[in-house]
Amino acid sequence: MRVPAVHAVRAPECDPDAELAYAEELRSKPRDEVLQVAAAHALGEDDRSARMRRAAWRALTRRFGHGVRIGRGAIASHYETLEIGSGVFVGEHAFIQGRGGGRCVIGDHCWIGPQSYLDARDLVLEDYVGWGPGAKALGSQHTGEPADIPIIQTDLEIERTVIGAWSDIGVNAVIMPGITIGKGAIVGAGAVVTHDVEPFAIVAGVPARFLRWREGHEP
Repeated sequence: MRVPAVHAVRAPECDPDAELAYAEELRSKPRDEVLQVAAAHALGEDDRSARMRRAAWRALTRRFGHGVRIGRGAIASHYETLEIGSGVFVGEHAFIQGRGGGRCVIGDHCWIGPQSYLDARDLVLEDYVGWGPGAKALGSQHTGEPADIPIIQTDLEIERTVIGAWSDIGVNAVIMPGITIGKGAIVGAGAVVTHDVEPFAIVAGVPARFLRWREGHEP
């Protein structure tokens, strides 16, 4: 199998010492107080607001890298389950929905578009994932059984969703629970992915179907 060459990418610069120190100070404060700091600066367009958002997220999350950008209005639940790498971009009004006891890993240099939705209860985005605006990762679904009670009252099944490194998820695509997207794959805009996608494959449609291999890939 021939794969694309890997080109060197400069690592993001370390965040300022003063910002790191402030994040450590926030860690010692009650969680609700830190959330208030995040909310107070959630919509600010100036550099200070961006730094304050980043400091609050750093204080709240399990791991938080350098050079992360948090867009206006982006929010998360159960921040303590999030592991965010360096050089990550989280677009405006993106929502990362975690859960107590869950785990969400967002690798280095991932780009998460505006208005995205990530069901982050058991989710892994490996390095250099491109996540198109409005795209959704679903990680759970109700069993629907038995049929004599409302579906939302039936058991909830949580399944791990994995988005492989270098892959690109198109605008408004939907990744169903338990799916693995292979390394370097492309998912077309608006696709609904119901089956695993092979590395370096291109899929599109509802439901998503294989179209072709990426140029330079030989299965």
